[in-house]
Amino acid sequence: MKTTIIVNPTAANGKSLKRWEQFKKKLNFTYDFQMTTSPKHATTLARKCAETGEPQLIIAFGGDGTAHEVIEGILDCSNCIAGVIGAGSGNDFGRGFLSFQNAHEVNQYVQSQGLANEMDIGVMNHQNRNYYFVNNAGIGFDAYIAYQVNKSPVKKILNKFSLGKLAYTFFLIKTLVTFQHFDLTVETPSYSQSFKKVWFVTVSNQPYYGGGMKISPQSNPADGQIELTVVHHLSRIKLLLVFVSVYFGKHTSFKEVHQMSAKSFALTTNDYMYRHTDGEFASKTMPQVADKFTVLPKRWKITKLT
Repeated sequence: MKTTIIVNPTAANGKSLKRWEQFKKKLNFTYDFQMTTSPKHATTLARKCAETGEPQLIIAFGGDGTAHEVIEGILDCSNCIAGVIGAGSGNDFGRGFLSFQNAHEVNQYVQSQGLANEMDIGVMNHQNRNYYFVNNAGIGFDAYIAYQVNKSPVKKILNKFSLGKLAYTFFLIKTLVTFQHFDLTVETPSYSQSFKKVWFVTVSNQPYYGGGMKISPQSNPADGQIELTVVHHLSRIKLLLVFVSVYFGKHTSFKEVHQMSAKSFALTTNDYMYRHTDGEFASKTMPQVADKFTVLPKRWKITKLT
């Protein structure tokens, strides 16, 4: 099986490149090497690999964004297997999916039979445009935080001191003071419910987001379902307590946290709200216009480590 490694040199504020220089010295097999130069470049590179039709392992070396881009590039490629080496600042992907922890595991896998597990992916459709998410998508408070984190120099500064995860905490507290609630309508083929004073709604394919927060403990990325989490009717102080409890998956005990599972959700807000898919800005909602979130079962393969 051919192996291609796609490296994002800017992940973790450039530290991923330094890690790669050390990591590659321990690899003992022949591989093709590609370096990304811009956002979405990993998707383009992975898609070109997939289009050859050749059975291959495509390894993403970078953060969650790099993993997302590689996976999006190999969707529906029956001959492609995704492998991931987490070298970013959050690395939520590695908490919900099996990823390589060191070069020894990569060497072993390449020399093995190349077993793989089939995985689901989520998709948000807005005005005929698809936004894919491997981990989760969200609307509201958490999406606005993600937007601020990604555009602010604060994260880059903290990454220099290996404190990148604190950027999320910084903007969480900042946004807590100013964010305005919104109304939300949730619909499935057999269910409809409206929520007032909503802080955020998250649609999850796997349990983790935000640098280790276990927002959706029951999510399984291979069960053909996605999970919805709505947080509403909370004071600002209590919301902060909820976020602390999310790291331990204990927030589900709060009566203001509503969770459910389905194959698809239609979400409608009463105002313009920020959205994210896998932590990346995904435009804003339009008032009274539904966004549809759907799970696409078994659309990509990931390395099965033994």
